[in-house]
Amino acid sequence: MNLLALVHSSLYRLAKDVRGQDLIEYALMAGFVAVAAGAIMPSVASSISVIFSQISSVMSAASTQG
Repeated sequence: MNLLALVHSSLYRLAKDVRGQDLIEYALMAGFVAVAAGAIMPSVASSISVIFSQISSVMSAASTQG
């Protein structure tokens, strides 16, 4: 068997092998979730900060009126 035929048969077997397909799909899904979480969290953190600031203002105003 010559080198070209050996390389061809090896590449053919590699292309037909689907054993690692699930692992790659899970890794891609985890990557997408990580990117989405990174994109969403800064806006959520600033919204939570605004809400707590409003609560603090209301509590301060209520404590001075009493």
